[in-house]
Amino acid sequence: MKAEPDIRAVLGQLHGVASRPELAAAGVSEAQLRRHLRSGVLVPVRRGAYALPELVAAVAGDPAREHALAAAAVIRPGAAAGAAVGTGAGTGAGSGAGLVASHQSAAIIHGLDLLALPDPAVVTLTRSPHGRRSRSDRAGAVVHIADLPPGQVTTRHGVRVTTVARTVIDLARLLPFADGVVTADAALHGRKTGRGDLTAVLASCARWPGTRRAELVTAFSDHRAESALESVARVAFHQHGLPAPRLQAWVGNAEGVIGRADFFWPEHRTIAEADGALKYASPQRAVSQLGRDGLLREGGFEVVHFTWHEIMKAPGQVVASIKAAFERGDAGRDRDRGSPAGR
Repeated sequence: MKAEPDIRAVLGQLHGVASRPELAAAGVSEAQLRRHLRSGVLVPVRRGAYALPELVAAVAGDPAREHALAAAAVIRPGAAAGAAVGTGAGTGAGSGAGLVASHQSAAIIHGLDLLALPDPAVVTLTRSPHGRRSRSDRAGAVVHIADLPPGQVTTRHGVRVTTVARTVIDLARLLPFADGVVTADAALHGRKTGRGDLTAVLASCARWPGTRRAELVTAFSDHRAESALESVARVAFHQHGLPAPRLQAWVGNAEGVIGRADFFWPEHRTIAEADGALKYASPQRAVSQLGRDGLLREGGFEVVHFTWHEIMKAPGQVVASIKAAFERGDAGRDRDRGSPAGR
C-alpha cells in the first residue's frame, strides 16, 4: 500500500500554498484532502487552493502579506478559473512568462497608498502575451495581458509581483489622475522607487494605452507629499488654478522658526494645513496645533485648515478659502511695506 504523502512537506516544497491539481500530482488523494480540511491540517485560501493554518495565522492583520497569500493562491497552477483584459502591448522581446500580481494588488503588496480601495476579495494579475499559453481567467481575479520585462518583476512576501515603478505606471495609465498621483507620491515619499525608475518604465511602454496620463502623473508627482490627503489636495489646487505651493516648508518670523507647513505660498504669506486624524489624536496635539497657528498669525501669516471630507467633497470651497487668505495676506504685506494700497 502506497504511503500517504506528508502534507506539510508537500506544502513546504510549494512555498506554503498548493492548488488541488498540485496536491494530486504530489500523491494527495481527494479523500486525503477532504480529511485534512475537516481536521484543520489544511485551510482553504481561495477556491481550489490551500495552505497550512499556521501560515494563514502568521499573515493575519498584515494587509500586504494577507494579499500576497491570496495572490499566491490564485496564481497557483490549476487554481479555479473564468476573461482577460488587454491593457498593454505585446510588442517587446525578452518578456517574462507566467502570472504576476500587478496593479492594485501589487500596490497593496508593496504597501503603497491607493485613493480608492479595491475589493479585497479580488486579485489583480498580469500575464505576458509571450509566455506559455494557459488559461488567463481566474476566479476572483482580474487578469491583464501585457509585456513583463524581467526588470519590471520582483518577488515580495513570496509572490511574484510587478516592481514598484511598474506598479505606479500601470495604475497611472488606467486610473484617474488623482488616483495615480496618490500612489506615485507615496512610492516616491517612501523611497520605494525613484523618478528615474518611473521614466524608464514609461519609455518601455510608450505606445500603450494611457501612457500620456502616466507621463503627466510622473511629472506632477512629488516625494515631499506625506499622505494621500496631501496628494489629493495638491491635485485639487492644481485643477482649480492655484499656483504651486511649497511643500513641507519651515515657516517663522524674526524670532525664529515657528513650525513646518504642509503647503506654503510665501508670495501671499499663506499657509494651508491638511488636517488628518493624527494632528488631533490627543488633546496635547490639538493644543499644540492651536498655539502654533496663533504664533503664525501673529507673525503675519494667514492659515487655512481643511479636512479629508472637505477636499474630497467640496474642493472648490477649500480653494476659495485659500484665495481669500491670499487677498488678506497680500493686503497685510502691502500695509507692512507702507504702500498706498495698504493705507
